[in-house]
Amino acid sequence: MKVTDYIKNSNKTIFSFEIIPPLKGKGIEDICEGIDPLMEFKPPFINVTYHREEYDYKKMGNGLLKKVSIRKRPGTVGICAALMNRYKVDAIPHIICGGFNKEDTESALIDLKFLGVDNILALRGDPMKNESSFVPVEGGNKFAIDLIQQINEMNNGQYLYEETKNSPSNFCIGAAGYPEKHFEAMNLASDLRHLKAKVDAGAEFIVTQLFYDNKKYFSFVKKCREIGITVPIIPGLKPITNQRHLTFIPKFFNTNFPEEFSNELEKCKTNEEIKKVGIEWSIEQSKELIGAGVPVLHFYTMGKGQSVKEVASNVF
Repeated sequence: MKVTDYIKNSNKTIFSFEIIPPLKGKGIEDICEGIDPLMEFKPPFINVTYHREEYDYKKMGNGLLKKVSIRKRPGTVGICAALMNRYKVDAIPHIICGGFNKEDTESALIDLKFLGVDNILALRGDPMKNESSFVPVEGGNKFAIDLIQQINEMNNGQYLYEETKNSPSNFCIGAAGYPEKHFEAMNLASDLRHLKAKVDAGAEFIVTQLFYDNKKYFSFVKKCREIGITVPIIPGLKPITNQRHLTFIPKFFNTNFPEEFSNELEKCKTNEEIKKVGIEWSIEQSKELIGAGVPVLHFYTMGKGQSVKEVASNVF
């Protein structure tokens, strides 16, 4: 079932969350450990991230270096199948531009179509660690809009290098939105224009980057509506739970903490105190968003569900 149908058929805010595949060599049990505590809130869909392969250089016996491919978190498609089978929920895989040419992308989409996956979150993806900016592989999609257009073409029965129409896919395509703008965008206005182009290309829902100031989300939605973006805009949340988050999240996700929130965090002396403040802030955020009638509250668990459960227990 499509995300848009779940939203249309629900008379209240839906609970959903995102997981990351476990490190290479870990099993499905490691995933379920984080998911099981959250299933009591009846999420109709769960997002599964994709992490592109990275490269390392290993010393050879002759003194030369050999480029070695490393994929630390494989298994997005397999995890989607396991979630759908085990929990009877819809799985939403992240499909990214990085690391794929268009033929690779088409093959992955065909596999997902055979699995019965109905929804896709289409993303450009991050640059590799050794790249100063994103570089697509030869023959790959350069931007998220290019990927959305390719998926939409499959939805219309048009596959690569095929002159005739084929069996169409029926993916509901999601795109990412940034209430505080994408870190590479010149400003929020230009970022919104790119988002509008993604919707015009076929995106049917938007999931936002995590944020801690609801005013930023409400303003973002208002600006989206003003330029003609009418699709559902799903807010993304993540409770702060430890000292590392205080610097990692603002830097990596390009998001700011409201002054009131940061003042409380600065008073904390232990991770336990930080976690308490973070969960309380997330609860209040969630209550305000639900009161405003958001279609879905989407939580970034990063593989750990306990803090999200504490928030959900207070708002759902």
